Amino acid sequence: MTTALLERSNAAAATTAATTAVLDDAHVGDIKGAFGTIKLGDHGARRGLSTKMKTLLAIVGPGLIVMIGDNDAGAFATYGQAGHDYGTKLLWTLLLLVPVLYVNQEMVLRLGAVTGVGHARLIFERFGKFWGAFSVIDLFLLNALTLVTEFIGITLATGYLGLPKVPSVILAALVIVAAASTGSFRRFERLALVFCLGSLLLIPISLMAHPAVGTMAHDFVRPSFPGGAGGVAPLMLLIIGIVGTTVAPWQLFFQQSYVIDKRITPRFMKYEKADLWIGIVVVVIGGAAIMGLGAVAFAAKGSPDFTDAGSLATALQNYGGRALGDMFAVALLDASVIGAFAVSLSTAYAIGDVFKINHSLHRGVKQAKGFYAVYAGVIGLAATIVLTASAHVLGVLTTGVQALAGVLLPSATVFLLLLCVDKEVLGPWVNSKKTTLFTSTVIGVLIALSMVLTASVIWPNISAGQIDQILVGCAAGGLAAATFLGVKALRARRAPDFVAEFVDRSGRDEWRTPPLDQLGRLTFSRTRRYSMGALRLYLLVSMVMCVWKLVEMMLGH
Repeated sequence: MTTALLERSNAAAATTAATTAVLDDAHVGDIKGAFGTIKLGDHGARRGLSTKMKTLLAIVGPGLIVMIGDNDAGAFATYGQAGHDYGTKLLWTLLLLVPVLYVNQEMVLRLGAVTGVGHARLIFERFGKFWGAFSVIDLFLLNALTLVTEFIGITLATGYLGLPKVPSVILAALVIVAAASTGSFRRFERLALVFCLGSLLLIPISLMAHPAVGTMAHDFVRPSFPGGAGGVAPLMLLIIGIVGTTVAPWQLFFQQSYVIDKRITPRFMKYEKADLWIGIVVVVIGGAAIMGLGAVAFAAKGSPDFTDAGSLATALQNYGGRALGDMFAVALLDASVIGAFAVSLSTAYAIGDVFKINHSLHRGVKQAKGFYAVYAGVIGLAATIVLTASAHVLGVLTTGVQALAGVLLPSATVFLLLLCVDKEVLGPWVNSKKTTLFTSTVIGVLIALSMVLTASVIWPNISAGQIDQILVGCAAGGLAAATFLGVKALRARRAPDFVAEFVDRSGRDEWRTPPLDQLGRLTFSRTRRYSMGALRLYLLVSMVMCVWKLVEMMLGH
């Protein structure tokens, strides 16, 4: 690039940063993806298959990384347990979660591309310091525990491969830190996508294991509830575990910030949606492969009982030989590293948003010391816990991840929905009524599942009847809320001064959120205030009870 072109590009970036909500000016500029570059001033139409493919290759990354990062160490354990306990009969849950995954992640990528600021900062600016601090503290705690499970996955994989624990954990931590600390977004993304490519190792492993393809195809499309009357409670908890490991709060924070850091704007929304769909397809294939491997490996004679993802590697060795077990251990190691990349970055991005410090992979360590300190700090903390804590404590922390994720996910989705129906924030990019209705239904289901999961941690011997009571109560509450809102909307429509709502979506490719200090705090209606108050009370009570129970478990009570 010539000096004149570079100066014009920098001037355009500075102007964009000054007239929009963008916080870090490193978030404005050329898109420098792993497989291509798109100039900041490139507004040309994409015509022809070759041009469209080049654009997609430059954009691809955020959706792929967040989705493959979702098939992390915790997912390996959850899907492996499902295969051990029920074979492939729960594959339908993965297919059922596809629209949930897409709608949630499409909303955050839309927020990122249009606003140019992260999820944490939007919550602070629009909902106030209480909810902002609440969401970030919760995210930090949950992410720290999730990172511990990633390093547990690393120790399980390297232990199976015969590598010493301490050097393996230290080396993995150094690789994870070094990968993001080069000051080059493109270098990080290329390395991350190499690890994403490694996740495809599950496909040849599955082909070597020869699962029953016909049975798997049948179980994908036909829901069933195996286990009989006496097994309803553990079955429900496992299904909830699959939901929790597939739809996690850190995903929302990570993808929104990563889209911003990659400098993706609304002009390239359809390409980023394609990237997201590619990621969803890969994550579903991976989850199905793990479940299928668990089904065939644990059904073999002489296989061990399921304890963790490492026991699945041992079962595969018993079933098909050492090479099969080794390949699975490498896939587990790869998945744990990708998960650690994404979870630690989501934390560092959120802290950068909150304290308004430089937080971009385009910057070197000297230019963003706080951002990289948080990133390295959470990784170092997780690695230290894994190296020093007892197996009992690590097992409790693994349980804690599921419990806290179950508590926090509904609230994270509530904030996401409120931001995506906020016209001042998204303008012509606000949700359609269909998206809002679907997301509201998902939130209701997530709240019900969250309550069941929280109850199961507090009362480990929860019965199927008690689970049914919780679900029936939630269904009744949801029906009552829907009826109230429906009647309220009908009365509003019948009012003499009613004006039908209209969203002008013209010119939205160039529309960006104005500086947030011009928007102010979001004003709640009375109904919304009461709803948010009830959500606040539920979160506080559930979190306190879960943490108390986990501490008791750590102390051996």
